[in-house]
Amino acid sequence: MTTAYLSHYYCEKHKINSEHPESPFRLGAIQDRLIAGQLFDYLMLVDATEVKREHLYNTHCRDYVDSIFNSSPLEGFIELDAETVMTPHSLKAALYAAGAVVQAVDLVMSKEVENAFCAVRPPGHHAEYDKSMGFCFFNNIAVGAQYAIKNYGLERVAIVDFDVHHGNGTEDIFEGNHKVFFASSYQHPLYPYTDPGDSHDNVLHIPLEAGTNGEAFRAAMNAQLFPVLDRFRPELIMISAGFDAHKEEPMGQLRLNASDYAWITDKLVALADVHCDGKIVSVLEGGYHLDALGRAAFNHIRSLMKLCLD
Repeated sequence: MTTAYLSHYYCEKHKINSEHPESPFRLGAIQDRLIAGQLFDYLMLVDATEVKREHLYNTHCRDYVDSIFNSSPLEGFIELDAETVMTPHSLKAALYAAGAVVQAVDLVMSKEVENAFCAVRPPGHHAEYDKSMGFCFFNNIAVGAQYAIKNYGLERVAIVDFDVHHGNGTEDIFEGNHKVFFASSYQHPLYPYTDPGDSHDNVLHIPLEAGTNGEAFRAAMNAQLFPVLDRFRPELIMISAGFDAHKEEPMGQLRLNASDYAWITDKLVALADVHCDGKIVSVLEGGYHLDALGRAAFNHIRSLMKLCLD
């Protein structure tokens, strides 16, 4: 089987703020670990291209999209909110990030590859229909899901988000849309302080207490996620792959290990094999402890490749 690895390094050409957790060093940490683990050369490497504005309009409010383009500074930076800082190069990176997910959908739906991992930044799952939040400008995975529905006529797209933070933006975009089933596991309470009781019938909240370890995480997924996902019978599975639920991460207090990411990926791969010929598009979200990020993403990608862990 073939797994595509889509990435972009636009921002690494420019001066960056090494103190901000959402930095290009994140992509380097993943690639370095894949090289060290002798997986990188077995992936189909794809350079990301920029998303077309029409695909952003299909997902976000047109006025909001235009405002992001118009807000891009020529120098210095601006704060779109307390966490989301825009530099002269942020827009370009965000366009590549969303564009990679659209490319991945094309590669998977055309069966050129069985699945794909998009090593992209900035992340996207906090970006709502008309609002940037939490380091996110455009909702990369939502853009890809809308593209799959519109261009390939899909009726059932599943999005599974296992970031330490709730994917509020993805829920905001798809709530009530029965072509999409959205499931999000996350530490509660934690940013963005979602009410887990505020849900829709195409949305599954899996709130986890601080300190939740891998055993409890697996039990929650087995009890809550997989039966519903199996009944949904997705034609495409998309993953918001946030690795900041790792026990070494500074932004949360969940206690997952790298092996837990292999486990949930194995489960999702098995479901994809049953329902949608293995079609998976995975998209990087959080993960800010560089060493933990590299190890967790390595296990995730290795499982997408259907290679057994030692």
